[in-house]
Amino acid sequence: CAAGRTQKMLLKIRTKFVENVTGVLIKQLLDDLRETRVLNSEEADAVLEENSSRADRARCLMDMVRKKGKKSSERMVSWLKEHDPNLSQSIGLV
Repeated sequence: CAAGRTQKMLLKIRTKFVENVTGVLIKQLLDDLRETRVLNSEEADAVLEENSSRADRARCLMDMVRKKGKKSSERMVSWLKEHDPNLSQSIGLV
């Protein structure tokens, strides 16, 4: 189904995203997702405060956005491509 394609793609790239995303990029994505109201402040803060490692923060962020649906997933993919085109390409988003 087309509606779930982006969410499935996020699930497919999840492991590579977790292995390769930087802490700085996680914070940039959180800022963008908060500004565009994909995440509220409490959700964004929870990603940082409830997860001590970079990998756990990446997992939490990916799963939280994916569960919010197609538009949220598409926004995250868009921000990821904008902030780190090299990572996006290496994990299979481009």
